[in-house]
Amino acid sequence: MKTQFTYILIALFLCTPLNAQKKVDDVIKKLDAKAESYGEIAQSIWNLAEMGYQEEKSSALLQKTLEDAGFSIKTGVAEIPTAFIAEYGSGHPIIAIMGEYDALPGLSQEAVTEKKSAGKKAGHACGHHLFGTASTAAAIATKDWMVANKTKGTVRFYGTPAEEGGSGKVYMVRAGLFDDVDVALHWHPSSQNAASAGAALANKSAKFRFYGVSAHAAGSPEKGRSALDGVEAMNAMVNMMREHVIQEARIHYVITDGGKAPNVVPDFAEVYYYARHNKRDVVIDIFDRIVNAAKGAALGTGTTMDYEMIGGTHELLPNLTLQKLMHDNLSKVGGITYTAEEKVFADKIAISLGQKEANLNVAKNVQPYKTEARAYGSTDVGDVSFAVPTVGMGAATWVPGTPAHSWQAVAAGGTTIGNKGMMVAAKTLTMTAIELLQNKDLIAKAKAEFIEKRGADFKYIPLLGERAPALDYRN
Repeated sequence: MKTQFTYILIALFLCTPLNAQKKVDDVIKKLDAKAESYGEIAQSIWNLAEMGYQEEKSSALLQKTLEDAGFSIKTGVAEIPTAFIAEYGSGHPIIAIMGEYDALPGLSQEAVTEKKSAGKKAGHACGHHLFGTASTAAAIATKDWMVANKTKGTVRFYGTPAEEGGSGKVYMVRAGLFDDVDVALHWHPSSQNAASAGAALANKSAKFRFYGVSAHAAGSPEKGRSALDGVEAMNAMVNMMREHVIQEARIHYVITDGGKAPNVVPDFAEVYYYARHNKRDVVIDIFDRIVNAAKGAALGTGTTMDYEMIGGTHELLPNLTLQKLMHDNLSKVGGITYTAEEKVFADKIAISLGQKEANLNVAKNVQPYKTEARAYGSTDVGDVSFAVPTVGMGAATWVPGTPAHSWQAVAAGGTTIGNKGMMVAAKTLTMTAIELLQNKDLIAKAKAEFIEKRGADFKYIPLLGERAPALDYRN
């Protein structure tokens, strides 16, 4: 009888929250043990620096890492060759962890403290090599915990390419790939550790192409019709329009093709536009006005014009139920401590940014929790956040004060500084996923908030319309 009673006590102990927490701690220790290996994966992707929809090797590396860990892989999802889904487990809850891995054009940089090109076409100025790797690490660590605890449910990694202007996640949402997900997790490289309620601007982008007539610019200019004139006339009208749009709106453009020689009237020219605001309805209105400016420019310069939608993303829909959970877990993990060598590197980067020295306390600590945030950039996570309750965080992978999309961000991302911040994110995502797998009431509360904020009659309409993925937008 005593022996039977002893077995019952042992069984009860094995089911206690204390023992479950021990297994969480064990998973975190395993992440620490694999930090060097994950750092090598991240730096391999940093060296590859593949742009949106061109991330063949980066995607394949993350796929292999997940497959070797026991995940099943679906490749080429949503008609995107470099997009994939890796899955372990079965049934609900289904926890999605998103990972990005695309680089930005024209930001090639060595991992040094002065601006110095690495001789490549692109660079990881937004840290997506760290993003994809940390999310992969978190998915594997969550799976390990599920195995150790014999927990039902599904952890699903979404390999999401072309976040930088290509709107990869939008096509995945449009294809219904998030329809059965209970909660989606993400993170982003940053210059600080924070998990407050996030925000992002809705965005529509397109390439406007003008077609004219070639002629000798000096010998027979009257026979020519300049496509570049069309682009410049459009830009002039849009720049005048800036005075008459809502203050918080943002409009950016770059001339991607303006002709080849001054003495030839260009018969083709192209300009690439972004329009942003924190409400998608405003973005749609501004974009329509940009299109009208392009039409007027073509009419006035005797050219013709068409345009191709490249990207379109929703604003970010915050979920405070999930956000507080993410913040609490980030606070438990904490920030990073620099070595003496890393501090020397950081101080030199800080000087290049106009600072006297790097404020390393920012990297060491976690920012206070806030329920509201201002939006500056855009992300295709916005569309995911309107499909499923979504939560994210930022980890200090860059020297404090470093702006994204800078050579300083590329440089730090190629060092142990980036790798350390990446592991902060991996641990926080893992702890959050584990807690959600254990707490169905928390998921239900997050879903109720999600439905209330999104609206019961919400209908998802992608801002990029029905176009196929813009697989050649970086060509």
